[in-house]
This record gives sequence, structure tokens and C-alpha cells, in this order.
Amino acid sequence: MTIRTATPYLILHGAAEKAVAFYGQALGAKTHTLQRFGDVNGSCPVAQRNLVMHAELRVGQAQLMLSDGPGEGAIPKGGPVSVALDFDDEAEGRRSFEALAKGGQVIEPLFQAPWGALFGVVQDAFGISWMFNCALKA
Repeated sequence: MTIRTATPYLILHGAAEKAVAFYGQALGAKTHTLQRFGDVNGSCPVAQRNLVMHAELRVGQAQLMLSDGPGEGAIPKGGPVSVALDFDDEAEGRRSFEALAKGGQVIEPLFQAPWGALFGVVQDAFGISWMFNCALKA
């Protein structure tokens, strides 16, 4: 199978920075990566620039990812928790994306993301949100 990891991804509606501090204190989580929307897209709205676009925390041997999502109060389709799948094979990622979309809904079609990966989001027939990521080969 070409899925390398399946990781919980929390969408925190503008509270991601507070959550990073809280999970650090409560769980001993260590911040591995933290990127803000303004770090990736200088033309994003001023109000969104300091929001957390993506953060990776290490909790012991486990990984937890989180984001502010589209901003305060915005509830993403599929709910506040997604499962982030990291693929090492683009064709298998596309096949799995299409399979989960049957009977469900494509939230974000697969596209070439600015971090050099194929990325998309689908909500399956059970209402579970799945984030797909596959690093593109250079």
C-alpha cells in the first residue's frame, strides 16, 4: 500500500496558536512545523496573514496536525477533524480519492499545492473528511 501515514488534522477556527500552546502544556507536544498563511501567500487578506495555515506537533512518537482553517467561526465541511493521508504514489492517491468520493462529496479537488504536492479533500459517504497529500516527484 502506498499510504505512508494517516494523521488526525484539527481545524480550529482561529484558535490554532492557543491550541499549540495548550497541547504543549497538556500533552508535552513539541512544535515541529508552524506556517502562517502570510508565509505561503503574501497576497492573502491582511486579517488572515497571521493565522496558522499548517502546524505539525509531535506527541511522543505520534504526530498531530492542525490549522486555523479558513478563519474564525468558519466550520469546514466534514467537521473540525479530518484524517490526513500521505501517499507516496500519485496514481494510487488519485484512485483512493475517487473511491472515497463515490457517494460522498469532493470538498477540494486535487490540485498542485504550493508546497510541492498533489492535495485535495473529500468527504466520504459516512461524513468523514479525508485530506490527500502526495509529494510530487521532481
